[in-house]
Amino acid sequence: MNKTEDRIARTEALFRAVNERIAEAAQRFDAENAAFVCECSDEACTERVDASLGDYERARENGAHFLMHRGHEDTRVERVVEVRGRLAIVEKFNHAIARAVRRLDPRSEPV
Repeated sequence: MNKTEDRIARTEALFRAVNERIAEAAQRFDAENAAFVCECSDEACTERVDASLGDYERARENGAHFLMHRGHEDTRVERVVEVRGRLAIVEKFNHAIARAVRRLDPRSEPV
């Protein structure tokens, strides 16, 4: 994996870890929706993605899927698989990044 691929994987995995905590807090307070952090590869991104917990969980079913603000996808490494308003769910098709983000997924089974 090259440095760019590594940076993309680590940045998006970090944002996903933040969203895991947001989802946990929303569930504790019986909220149906939450303002999630955009899980794009831009380290300086501060966009929020308003989504239902159901939308978030649907994105989390696959370790290579990420929730982001529509238009923030990097078409060099990922494709949009679902759009709902300003929300997009993307899937990594770059094999090195997909493997890395699955490994960094807090919900993945230990190898």
